[in-house]
Amino acid sequence: MSQTSQSRGASAAGSTARGAARPKRSLLALVADIPTLIQDLFHREVELLKAELIAKLKALGIGAGLLAGALIVLLFMIGMLLTSAVLALAQVLPGWLAALIVAAFLLIVAGILAPIGYRILKRTVPPVPAESIDSLQKDYRAITGIGKRGDR
Repeated sequence: MSQTSQSRGASAAGSTARGAARPKRSLLALVADIPTLIQDLFHREVELLKAELIAKLKALGIGAGLLAGALIVLLFMIGMLLTSAVLALAQVLPGWLAALIVAAFLLIVAGILAPIGYRILKRTVPPVPAESIDSLQKDYRAITGIGKRGDR
């Protein structure tokens, strides 16, 4: 018999010896342990959820920071483009008039975007999650037995 098969046999014998050494528990003792086991499982799930959320929020923070940096660079680029537009118009018009024309163009664009944004914000305020609240109410009614079966 090889060394590997001897160690396997010994470990199998050891595991049966350990299993035999463990006292058998009654059904009542096993049923009595269920609340503790469920509570431990719940606590472990909450800890896993916390760890997962922390990791995702860290990644979200890094991504948001990089996007904010890109936005700042983009704003500087827009400023440079506007300066270029003023300088290009200054070739044809006086410099003050070129800057005034570009400023008027920006004022018109802002005047168009502001009311559109205001209407969109007005439609979404207050930010109440109506679908989630409705779903929770249906779940509550299903758990308590209120309402028809299959009423989702």
